[in-house]
Amino acid sequence: MSPESSHRTAQAARSPHADASTDRLKFNGDNVFQRELRRRVEAYFKHSGLKQRDSARLYLKTAIILATFVASYVLLVFFATAWWQGLLLSIVLAVATAQIGFNIQHDAGHQAFSERRWLNKCMAMTLDLVGGSSYVWHWKHAHFHHTHTNIDGYDSDINLGALARFAPQQKHYWHHRWQHIYLWALYGLTVVSWHLHDDFRDVITGSIGKRRFPRPRGKDLAVFVVGKLVFLTLALGLPLLFHSIGTVLLFYAVIAVLTGLQLALVFQLAHAVEETEFPTPSEPGRMNTPWAIHQLETTANFSRDSRMITWLVGGLNFQVEHHLFPRISHIHYPAISPIVEAACREYGVPYHANASFGAGLASHYRWLRQMGRPETVPASLVLEPLAQN
Repeated sequence: MSPESSHRTAQAARSPHADASTDRLKFNGDNVFQRELRRRVEAYFKHSGLKQRDSARLYLKTAIILATFVASYVLLVFFATAWWQGLLLSIVLAVATAQIGFNIQHDAGHQAFSERRWLNKCMAMTLDLVGGSSYVWHWKHAHFHHTHTNIDGYDSDINLGALARFAPQQKHYWHHRWQHIYLWALYGLTVVSWHLHDDFRDVITGSIGKRRFPRPRGKDLAVFVVGKLVFLTLALGLPLLFHSIGTVLLFYAVIAVLTGLQLALVFQLAHAVEETEFPTPSEPGRMNTPWAIHQLETTANFSRDSRMITWLVGGLNFQVEHHLFPRISHIHYPAISPIVEAACREYGVPYHANASFGAGLASHYRWLRQMGRPETVPASLVLEPLAQN
């Protein structure tokens, strides 16, 4: 563990616990760095003549991904006769499914796919096609995660309950000492839980983790219900007309687990690594850090030099750029990354990046192991004796 990580953990343990009852945190209003960074990025687009959205490259990429998804699904359900054909097509379908999430739905959900709102809405609903809810995702990801990245009690993406401990402020359970081993298997089950449980629970309870959100109504509710019905028909109903229940469940499990691993690992490498921070409010409802600096402290890139990984994960190996400019299409992240990094160096603010996918995985593994140690106690337990002095 680096000295920086030790200092960071100790600082987090001494900080006040996040108050999830506070609806929204206010960040420090000093936005000089953010304004300058925005000016430089806007200058890039002005001089290059490129559009931030509505990219022909993204439209072509979308067509390729959707065509691969449809072709692999049709071949798997209607033409595959041997187990090896089913396995190969399941792998292709799992990759295409994850790419719909990374490349199409993700941009559209952030209004980064097109200038046309209706087109963003349609492309965002590709998530409903593959088993998620574009409505719930919008609140969970675009609102809660992006605004309050890595803040315990506010960012539901770092809260797996008793299953895992991602932040120093979270309660330690005895089984967390092995989380760096067992979590890799659980990551594969995230999509199964998403398909069959999480969205339904969130809509019924009107909450995501500890955060309340408005339940879908009218058209949003219709999209939610129809989307779930269409997905269950495609994933289970239609295949059952041609194959045994055992075969259908087996290949559903293969596709869901492979998709879940892809989605979970890309997120974990962006936020749950040694380099990133897990800050807490300086007082109820307030953060000392400006919002843009907070995003830089809590986010990390990986594999910036790999064109293949960039294509596959929809530019989400450039999470720093995405968190700073979520409404710019991921197609442009590799180009604006040097601009962002140079500005960070000039202003003396962090720019976290792991050189490769493997380096990111190793950093995530070490962070899980560190958080599994019982001596890294929650902030609330440290503050209690301090309050008595």
